[in-house]
Order: sequence, then C-alpha cells, then structure tokens
Amino acid sequence: MIALDTSSLVSFLAGEQGRDVEALDLALEQKQGVLPPVVLADMLSDPRLPASVAKLLLDLPLLPLGEGFWERAGLLRSRLIRKGRKAHLADSLIAQVCIDHDVPLITRDADFGAIARSSSLRLFP
Repeated sequence: MIALDTSSLVSFLAGEQGRDVEALDLALEQKQGVLPPVVLADMLSDPRLPASVAKLLLDLPLLPLGEGFWERAGLLRSRLIRKGRKAHLADSLIAQVCIDHDVPLITRDADFGAIARSSSLRLFP
C-alpha cells in the first residue's frame, strides 16, 4: 500500500510529469494506492471535479482512522509547531494516518518533508 496526496493527484490528473506522478500511476495500476480520508475530502471539494475522477477516487480504499487518531494528530501538530515547522492541520492529519498505518505517502508538497524529518512519516519518492 502507498498513500496518495492531493498535490500528486492533482499533478497526475493534469498530465504533469515527475517522479511522484510516475509512482502514483504505478500505484494505481498495481491497485496499491490508498487515500487518507482528508485527501478524499479535499479532492471531492473541487466543484469542477469531473464525475469520472470522483468515481475513481471513491473506488480507492481509504485508510481508516484508529482509536486515538485525533489526539495523536494534535500532538504531532503541536510538536511540529513547537519546532517552528509548518504544520497545516490537513497535512498533520494526512501524515498521522500514514504514520498509524506505516504507509509511505506519495506527495510533491514540500511541507511534508518537514513533517517527515520530525516524525516517522515515510515519503515516496
């Protein structure tokens, strides 16, 4: 399994190039791609999202939120803020669900690099 972030999904759907897009394409092809729930909500919030893309997203498995998720996510964000790192709420939630499942995240959002350096989040590529 490998988690897919909004930044890479948007780039993939726009036909952009990059290691993340190639990895995402392979993950989808091999049916290994999973979505953090926040990514699904983020993607579906685009009013211009084609119905075919929404269906593709809704067909992907979601990473479930385990007991204590919200507390762990809050503590992760608190640690990041204390260290002076960027800590957007959505990014913290995405990172925590990936950490909980020990699933790497495909992203092109550089903010996740700071999270990975301060936690056990694994990034790909």
